[in-house]
Amino acid sequence: MHSRRWFCSCVATTIAAGFAATRAVAEPAACTVLTRATQSAVDPDAAIARLKEGNARFVSGEMIHCDLRAQVRATATSQAPFAAVVGCIDSRVPPEFVFDQRIGDIFSARVAGNFVNTDIIGSLEFATYVTGARAIVVLGHSECGAIKGAIDDVRVGNLTAMLANIRPAVAASKAAGERTSKNAAFVQAVAESNAVMAAAMLTEKSQILKDLVANKKLRIAAAMHDVATGKIHFL
Repeated sequence: MHSRRWFCSCVATTIAAGFAATRAVAEPAACTVLTRATQSAVDPDAAIARLKEGNARFVSGEMIHCDLRAQVRATATSQAPFAAVVGCIDSRVPPEFVFDQRIGDIFSARVAGNFVNTDIIGSLEFATYVTGARAIVVLGHSECGAIKGAIDDVRVGNLTAMLANIRPAVAASKAAGERTSKNAAFVQAVAESNAVMAAAMLTEKSQILKDLVANKKLRIAAAMHDVATGKIHFL
């Protein structure tokens, strides 16, 4: 009899705690999609801070849970993301997850090796100048296959031309030991250089982005994601 009471009590307590936890991470304000008005209220520094806070939630396992179907309906006719992320196609680094963002929160441009070219830069001009995003983050990551391929000068099919976009970072990077993909320190150094150089290229190749930064309407940053821990640090 006592064991049954104990069981029922524990179940009730667990359900209540779970319900309370769900409500704690799903406050309506946190799930309200951005509008042009609320987007414009987020300045560039606040946009970066919002991404950092999201990654902290991701790492701690305290992500915000929203009704994504409701967000689909709310963004059906317009969007106003507060930031754009240039990331790698790597399956371990989905920007919306690692920054704990949802539908309508961020633009996401992904290509192996997170480099930038005319197409990516044009996309970012759309995300910022046209649609109002206040920050751009070029997000590299550890153990990147594209970085390793560029280091080892892999030449196969269309990968040859794609990896050429990363080779300037290989040439610019230094680390003790051999300059091959077997040297983890060198791989990390190239990945960081690649993210920093890509971020710098945005204002070098785009007068639109340069002007937005100069007028304090946009902030551009480079960052690295650790695939072993989920943590992101800004460079």
